[in-house]
Amino acid sequence: MSNFGDLEIFSRVVSAGSMSAAGRELGLSPAVVSKRLRRLEDRLGSRLLQRTTRQIALTETGQGYYERVVAILAGVEEAEAFVSRRAATARGTLKVSAPTSFGRMHIAPHLGAFMEANKDLAINLVLSDEFVDIVGEGYDVAIRIAELADSSLVARKIAPVRRMLCASPTYLERHGTPQSLADLEDHNCLTHVSGEAWRLEGPNGPVAFRPQGTLMTNSSEVVREAILADIGIGLRSTWDIGPELADGRLVQVLSDFGGSHNIAVHAIYPSRQFLPIKVRLFIDFLADLYGSVPYWDAGLNGGDAQSDGPARISAVR
Repeated sequence: MSNFGDLEIFSRVVSAGSMSAAGRELGLSPAVVSKRLRRLEDRLGSRLLQRTTRQIALTETGQGYYERVVAILAGVEEAEAFVSRRAATARGTLKVSAPTSFGRMHIAPHLGAFMEANKDLAINLVLSDEFVDIVGEGYDVAIRIAELADSSLVARKIAPVRRMLCASPTYLERHGTPQSLADLEDHNCLTHVSGEAWRLEGPNGPVAFRPQGTLMTNSSEVVREAILADIGIGLRSTWDIGPELADGRLVQVLSDFGGSHNIAVHAIYPSRQFLPIKVRLFIDFLADLYGSVPYWDAGLNGGDAQSDGPARISAVR
């Protein structure tokens, strides 16, 4: 059992990011944590962590070992929940990664209901538009808006994503309404990723258009505000601009063209046989909240969606 305790300490150090933070969570001193880690490495005959004065990092061996340790601990948690008849109860801390805008608009406002239903669970919600290393940084689940492909991670689609070209009525009054993709070359097209093409679905299938505009920014939210400020045309998701479309502050342009149908909101988690109860409950909560036609698409034309089961994903780390 002492060996099993070393596994738990190692896992907690990785997820917490430091020995002192892990020690506080486990009620152990940093010295004890460090000693237990050295004992584990000595027993394995391999270094698992690179230590500096400011941070720790997994070695290549440590990364592979951590992935397997997480699976073991998850299995033990599931077994204990089964034996103690606590299968529907979530405990501990759930660490979640989510995109900044989506997390602020469509996760944070609903956390109260989820936490009220799971009073023994704490939430650590980290918002970032950077792809995170889910396993290496100790996340239980990541919410990502991406396109599915092959990976060692597992993803469940929890909401469709509709993307459309849009502008303010004032901008179109001043500059005219484009009637074709070619017309967009005469408009101020706004994007937060410099040089990246808009991947669109049109009447004749997929097509790419490379936008050109006078505003340069690394912020998707700045692009959104610029469109509302009558500066240009942008490609936006309805989860981001649903209310503005509904009240007329923004209108769709070139309705025959929209974003790729392969992009969706996914909950991503490490591949393992036993999914922790806290992760399953959180994913189910969001899937039920959004539904096959999310609330942000309510009242908008052309909404369609179907929920899918687990799948494999890349383009997300």
